[in-house]
Amino acid sequence: MATYSGACFCGAVKIEASGSPEASGYCHCQSCRSWSASPVNAFTLWKPEHVRVTEGEGFIAMYQKTAASERKYCSKCGGHIMTNHPGMGLVDVFAAMLPALPFQPAIHVNYAETVLPMKDGLPKFKDFPAEAGGSGEMISE
Repeated sequence: MATYSGACFCGAVKIEASGSPEASGYCHCQSCRSWSASPVNAFTLWKPEHVRVTEGEGFIAMYQKTAASERKYCSKCGGHIMTNHPGMGLVDVFAAMLPALPFQPAIHVNYAETVLPMKDGLPKFKDFPAEAGGSGEMISE
């Protein structure tokens, strides 16, 4: 099983993700855009047992704006690390946190909120696929 390593901005917090993500793609929601300070968030979703903090656990702080997301960051440098999604039972390790992981996006979610239209041929959901609790409604490029 492949293992991918990453670290926060200052390197105080180190993580590993093993195996393959359950899903990878782009989120266009306002919350992710605001949190990441970018027009889109590249995500990789993992089962919690496949993600572990290998160093600096004491530096991890958490901010929870809604019940859907527990956003974790380094209290030393402010670097974003991952987001727990309790309702989905998955952990989003930001794609940039795992530089050696071959990022293979397969989906766009919350595309109704996009500020950066992307023409890449991938499915674009208004919110989320129906099996993930969304409407399942698609938006064309």
